[in-house]
Amino acid sequence: MTTTSVHAATSAAARTQRPGYTVGTALKTGAAAGVLAAVVNVVVSAIARGPFDASDEFVPLTPGPIVMWTVVGAVVGAVCWRLIVSKKADSRALLAKLVPTVLVLSFLPDLALLATDTMPGQSTAGVLALMAMHVLTAAIVATGYRRSMPAA
Repeated sequence: MTTTSVHAATSAAARTQRPGYTVGTALKTGAAAGVLAAVVNVVVSAIARGPFDASDEFVPLTPGPIVMWTVVGAVVGAVCWRLIVSKKADSRALLAKLVPTVLVLSFLPDLALLATDTMPGQSTAGVLALMAMHVLTAAIVATGYRRSMPAA
């Protein structure tokens, strides 16, 4: 093998090499982004239950479920983001499609609530607040993921 072909092979390998973020990075990022998003979501919930008259009986708008599901979702999302960024050469393109798709899918339970009116204290304002929380969470966590685990 000539020096030129070795250099070309090394350069090609360097271009296709993907960053290997650790699971620890994903867990820390997910937890930090999740806590920040949870704080924002609790504020949204308070606004929905205050000036917008969403009921205090609507359990999804209470702090416990908001914090738990926001942090769990953010951590799971961070681990999935890490796997994609570490394993896929075209991770940026995949994430550009996947993130909005997951966000839209997150609206399905909310839309089902609107269609069925099955929970105590449920109102349109309460369900719209949940949908707003999904959007805010996606924006916050995706920003955190991009900063700590940039896509290629």
